Amino acid sequence: MAARSGGLAAAPFDLGFGRIRLPPLLWMPSCARAGAGRGGVGRVVRCCCPAEKAEDCWLEPKKKVGTRRARAEALPSLPFPSTRSKRLSKQQDFSSRCSPKSSAPESRDTPPKRDTGIASEKEWGINLLDEMVNEFGTNEDGSTWYREDGEELGDNGYRCRWARMGGKSHDGSSEWKETWWEKSDWTGYKELGAEKSGKNADGDSWWETWKEVLYQDEWSNLARIERSAQKQAKSGTENAGWYEKWLEKYDAKGWTEKGAHKYGRLNEQSWWEKWGEHYDGRGFVLKWTDKWAETELGTRWGDKWEEKFFAGIGSRQGETWHVSPTGERWSRTWGEEHLGNGKVHKYGKSTTGESWDIVVDEETYYEAEPHYGWADVVGDSTQLLSIQPQERPPGVYPNLDFGTSEPRKDDPPVEPLK
Repeated sequence: MAARSGGLAAAPFDLGFGRIRLPPLLWMPSCARAGAGRGGVGRVVRCCCPAEKAEDCWLEPKKKVGTRRARAEALPSLPFPSTRSKRLSKQQDFSSRCSPKSSAPESRDTPPKRDTGIASEKEWGINLLDEMVNEFGTNEDGSTWYREDGEELGDNGYRCRWARMGGKSHDGSSEWKETWWEKSDWTGYKELGAEKSGKNADGDSWWETWKEVLYQDEWSNLARIERSAQKQAKSGTENAGWYEKWLEKYDAKGWTEKGAHKYGRLNEQSWWEKWGEHYDGRGFVLKWTDKWAETELGTRWGDKWEEKFFAGIGSRQGETWHVSPTGERWSRTWGEEHLGNGKVHKYGKSTTGESWDIVVDEETYYEAEPHYGWADVVGDSTQLLSIQPQERPPGVYPNLDFGTSEPRKDDPPVEPLK
């Protein structure tokens, strides 16, 4: 398996994973800097950190994930237009530069970016203190801030350490909140997570959560690591917003699953995207993508494809389609059968009468292993793996609940934005 098989469509027709051209769409909310804090006025406190140099926060274009993902880019990722300044403070890990005592946490009021996948531990900069903190204060501009830390203990050695911080402008028009946590128990379960939300004076709002989990699979007894992220942003000035959910699962034998579900809207236009990848660790691979979009006038269009391979034998198939406001439908379907002997059967047809059915000499190419797998995720999860559970007393053994293999759902207290 060397050269690509031409799943990207060979002459005489453009049959492959062709890029679906959707109209310009979503803009991200402008990043107006939120003030800090909780209602209640405390002592005037100035952070020990110097003010960060402001920078433009227009979002970068979509980044392709993976080494060979022939998926269409549904829409460009651009920011929401806003009458407010497009300047904000650079998001930094305040904990490495500020003492928690008598120091306001640096505002982390930046909204999430589209199509950036699942962030790393380093990017989140989670830093839980060994001491319990419950502080609040008022800055010179009237904005307020708070930080509090806590710990919860439960059955079976369950332990959850958490930190919650936030801020609010003097008039309450801007606000940000962020929560960090780590969990563990005597079964070997470990979890590291974060959640943040915010809003600005324009009415733009956002929310993001991130989590990675280590646990033992109940059927295979293999260690598994799962990483996930959810992100959303909504404009306060127009009917625009977006949502994304990302998930990755890995086990020690090479079994891997990855996927995403995305949705966006800008006024009269909406779009959706779903994709998934599955590797069984023994050579079988399944990949698929489904994208579609529509306008309020009734125009709809989309593109989807799927590939399955094992030991050099497999198939690819897909469809591109369009529906007019009057209901007139056009579509083109295509397929490839890779026979494992250097021969590829290609076929397809469209509603306009074109068709083809040929066998060509062509090498087969596909990814039998994920470009980012078990060894990579273990190397990037050092903070998760270093979580220390409660000490187990002699003679006390963990209660293994085999009713479910799902990670814990109980999260630390997170106060929603009012």
